[in-house]
Amino acid sequence: MAENQASIDSALADRVLAKIKEDEVIGFLRELVQIPTVNPPGDVRQGIAAVQAKLDGEGFDTSIIAKEEEKPNLVARLSNGDGPTLLFNAHLDVVPTGEESAWSRPPFAADIADGKVYGRGAGDDKASVTAQVMGAIALKRSGVPLQGTLIINEVADEEIGGALGAGLVAADPSVTPDYVIVGEQTLGKVLIGEKGGAGTRVTVYGRAAHGALPWEGVNAIEGMARVIVALQDELWPVLERRTHKYFHHSSATISIIEGGVKTNVVPDRCSIFIDRRIIPGEAPNDVVKEIREIADRVIGKLPGMRVEVEHANPSGGREAILNEPDNPVVQAMLAANSYLGFDTELSGFSMGTDGRHFHAQGYPTIIYGPGDPSLAHKPDEWVGVDEVMNAAKAYALGALAILGQGSKS
Repeated sequence: MAENQASIDSALADRVLAKIKEDEVIGFLRELVQIPTVNPPGDVRQGIAAVQAKLDGEGFDTSIIAKEEEKPNLVARLSNGDGPTLLFNAHLDVVPTGEESAWSRPPFAADIADGKVYGRGAGDDKASVTAQVMGAIALKRSGVPLQGTLIINEVADEEIGGALGAGLVAADPSVTPDYVIVGEQTLGKVLIGEKGGAGTRVTVYGRAAHGALPWEGVNAIEGMARVIVALQDELWPVLERRTHKYFHHSSATISIIEGGVKTNVVPDRCSIFIDRRIIPGEAPNDVVKEIREIADRVIGKLPGMRVEVEHANPSGGREAILNEPDNPVVQAMLAANSYLGFDTELSGFSMGTDGRHFHAQGYPTIIYGPGDPSLAHKPDEWVGVDEVMNAAKAYALGALAILGQGSKS
């Protein structure tokens, strides 16, 4: 457990927690899940409207930041004088359902069974949206003395990169938080960073020929097969040995392969996409370099072939994010979890989040929320009722630790 946690006044905490009611919290979650905010196309207007109406009704000052009408981003403020600004962020867009026959329940019915809420987005990420909104409302209803500003920022566009969601909000001069908590599925753990990404594309070029005369051509797919085997044998074991105390080891997986022209043509081109996730200390440019060294060596032994290795994204990759454990926002969430008897071991997130947009603007950012990330994007996605309730309590007490006049951080 990390030391030097912020403190939370128990009398104030009890006042806040008394305002969090299961029927209301889970009812609001079900309302949001029943709104199909699928991305693409990414139209979240109805979901944002539901959240805005909820917060408007509680006296929050709400506004919208948007570049596209279908992708509004809500900024709701609860302010009282000078003091720090804490921002809660989570996203309302969800991935497509896929083949609905793979679901045992309708993906937007928000059915409840065995203490679980089922549906697309139940965990990723409407559980976090719900817990943030209801935790903030509990603070407001409790009347505890606050000093500073709490911003509830629920956004669009996260599932395709966040440029029109959190990216837009983080760069807006009207939004300048001192601390950010991004809601994602963390099993209720305090995560002080996230892995970086350096997606890499490898393309092997050969020479086309008639399939009946393969010796007249140079088969790019066969060349790529040798590259893949070399990566698996030489690089993957190295990545498993690259570790960090807060993260799973460095990793790579080949997620897309493309090649061939026609069934009776020797393929003159084959490409793969390598989903490369990096830990602190690794650099995106080094990722491309080490893959290129292996690919060049393998293809260099095959007459008539050449290979290109490059960043899949023209802007390059992104480094891992890591906050200091003693940062006030880390200590505040640890204090909340400690007070509630939850996990107080710090860790890091393996997936990408909207946190990178706030981090890029220099705002200390952590990740926290209800649910299991391994359930995201799958049929029969679900989140536990108790997980959502626990997160609502933790968000509220984390904000209390930073903004509460009776608490010390």
